[in-house]
Amino acid sequence: MAHGLACGALLCVNNGSLWNAMAWHGTGYDGERSRLREWWGITTPEAWQSALRQLLDCASHSDVWEFALRLRRTIARDFGGHVDTGYWRQAAASLIRANSGGSTVLSADGVTKTEPRPTSETEARIEGVQRLIGRITRYEARMRADGVLDENRYVSSVDAWDLGRASKMARWGLGARFGTLQEAESAVVQARRAASLSYCPWQDFSAGYILGRCLHFDEEEFGEWYTDMLDAHRILMSDPGNPWLNIPFR
Repeated sequence: MAHGLACGALLCVNNGSLWNAMAWHGTGYDGERSRLREWWGITTPEAWQSALRQLLDCASHSDVWEFALRLRRTIARDFGGHVDTGYWRQAAASLIRANSGGSTVLSADGVTKTEPRPTSETEARIEGVQRLIGRITRYEARMRADGVLDENRYVSSVDAWDLGRASKMARWGLGARFGTLQEAESAVVQARRAASLSYCPWQDFSAGYILGRCLHFDEEEFGEWYTDMLDAHRILMSDPGNPWLNIPFR
């Protein structure tokens, strides 16, 4: 439970809230309802449960981000760790082209054929992914310069962004009376379990969270969407009383 609560610590530090209190309701009942309505469009228990499930399933961010990062993980595994950015871009283009030619799938419902994608669409997808790869590498370079990432380390996944928010979403929903304490506790433990499968140590989890947040909000401005998380990261990695220095990631 403590590990799952600590997954939301970046947001807790940034918002000035308690990281280790399950039943503390943050800004109060009205405030939590207002937060969920304004930022998430959540006004009912059903909407809260749906949003929480999406976060726990790491389905609340772009599949394209994970495609690019997963491809780099595969290349790193096959070639001993270091991944040249130019090769990463070329591999992405080759894979997208290979997957755009149409296919035949045999399922329980019979044979399904997909038509080839238009060349213009394929090339647009390639251009978008290659542009994304550039954004990722520039954010990682900045994070290395700022001490978030160690030298020669890279972000393996941005699932942390969903899982960190899931840890807080559970508590926001409890404060807004959209769910029970048991439901919220179960969600926090699920967030912990998923995080421990994808990351180790806390520093890698933090980098994944920050990259996901910046890809969604920051547009390479390196503004508050980045600097606020950088400040929170530094507190969590330095203050001796903080959870990340006292709770083993696995």
